[in-house]
Order: sequence, then C-alpha cells, then structure tokens
Amino acid sequence: MGVIEVGRVCRKVAGREAGRLCVVVRIIDNNFVEVTGPKDLTGVRRRRVNVKHLVPLPVKLDISEGAGDADVTEALRSTDLYPKLLADKEKREKARVSG
Repeated sequence: MGVIEVGRVCRKVAGREAGRLCVVVRIIDNNFVEVTGPKDLTGVRRRRVNVKHLVPLPVKLDISEGAGDADVTEALRSTDLYPKLLADKEKREKARVSG
C-alpha cells in the first residue's frame, strides 16, 4: 500500500472536499480507504475515498484502526497542524455567514 496507512494525514485533491485535510482511519483494499476530517474540524465527513484522490502528507497520527472522530481530534491537537486547522475552520464559518 505504501505511504497510505492508518493515521496518515492527507490532502483531498478531488471531489467537493478537495483541498481539505483528512486522516486515514481504515484501509478497505488496495484502491479505497476510509477517511475522516473530523467534519467539525476540517469539514471532511467520514467516508470511503479512492487513494488516487489523496496526497499523503509527512504527518502520521498514532491512532488505532477505525478510531472515532474524538480520538482523531485528540491526536491532531498534539500536532503543528491543529492551529492551522482551527484558522481554516474560522475562515469557512465567516464565509458561510457573510456569503
């Protein structure tokens, strides 16, 4: 499978959530994985995604396979990405309210 593994932070490059960060929580087969944002933090809901639509980042979280959104959020808090994710969330909320 390579660098796509449970806990790997990725950027989505296709679909309505393109450009947003997500975390791999389960490997389904050679072509598909289950990812989550979590939705309340990044806007990516838990879903099955083709690995061709993901670009892996060098960040890997220490989570178990099938981890819940609360576990993923807790693991993200210990990374340097967390403040950026919060800032992006605030931008999306402001755009939604003013838009």
